[in-house]
Amino acid sequence: NMNFQLVSPYQPTGDQPEAIEQLTQNILNGVKHQVLLGVTGSGKTFTMANVIKNINRPTLVLSHNKTLAAQLYSEFKQFFPNNAVEYFVSYYDYYQPEAYIPTTDTYIEKDLAINAEIEKLRLSATSALLSGRNDVIIVSSVSCIYGIGNPQNFRNNIISIKVGQKISRNKFLSQLVTSSYSRSHDKFERGNFRVMGDTIDINLAYADFNLRVSFFGDEIEEIYTFDSDPKYPIENFDSYNIYPANIFVSSLENINRSIFEINKDLEIQVNKFLNEGKTIEAKRLEERVKHDVEMLTELGYCSGIENYSRYFDGRPPGSRPFCLLDYFPKDYIMFIDESHVTLPQVRAMYNGDRMRKINLVE
Repeated sequence: NMNFQLVSPYQPTGDQPEAIEQLTQNILNGVKHQVLLGVTGSGKTFTMANVIKNINRPTLVLSHNKTLAAQLYSEFKQFFPNNAVEYFVSYYDYYQPEAYIPTTDTYIEKDLAINAEIEKLRLSATSALLSGRNDVIIVSSVSCIYGIGNPQNFRNNIISIKVGQKISRNKFLSQLVTSSYSRSHDKFERGNFRVMGDTIDINLAYADFNLRVSFFGDEIEEIYTFDSDPKYPIENFDSYNIYPANIFVSSLENINRSIFEINKDLEIQVNKFLNEGKTIEAKRLEERVKHDVEMLTELGYCSGIENYSRYFDGRPPGSRPFCLLDYFPKDYIMFIDESHVTLPQVRAMYNGDRMRKINLVE
């Protein structure tokens, strides 16, 4: 397994060596909470980098805004050029959450615009965490507490291939589709694959390069990465892991099981509303859920699919959704940058989100 390699022209000076030593020892001794104090420009990021190098475990650096997160991300990338430094922030350029205002009976539809570049970086982060390597640093905003797909479903949809492996081309193509890649003929965009006879090109959803897999009959003959022209390979591989193109991935069995459960609960709730004389609520719920179930049956996803995450994840009622923190191994370290600002913000985001949802859910 890779270790963290800290690359820097500087050596720790002043109070830094002692701070690094104490922070490291305390973590190794199982101390849960420590605070590093220091004015701006005193080298706290460099101190953090040294602790990360000493401890050698997957690390989350939590920051209270995207600008600061971007700055930390670029600093850590410079300190650890040979390790997996990743960036996980909200991928919405614009986000109007779904809401209901009971006083005026106003229902507001969810509306959003997703930034494809940031979506790629988020997928790169979850893929790095599930790759099993320990030299991973994720720089994140409060976005890491919001619900994403079940890490087990994501892990189950990683496609591992080897040169010499016996697998039919069609079976491989159907695995790609299950992992949320879509076949395209004219456009070759991120998350697409194209087929030319025995050769399949995949535009990896989480990377800035493509993968070519060549078959000879029912055997994988060659695997290599390339930029834009397959004639110029970047690197050849004996084996390769292809990570899913979406953080929400689910099997067909899982979708069908979920639809069954959703319909069962819908019937119970609609009857409950009708018995209470709430005919408008019963009608609205039934229309909405029936429409979503139709989309799920036809396409395997629907708008606002995260509203049904409990069914897909197989979680008990009242349990919290999975979030980025669940993708880390048990022994990871978390650094909370500017914690006097970040912690109140985490609480505010959590409570604000909850208040809005309670109205909606009821």
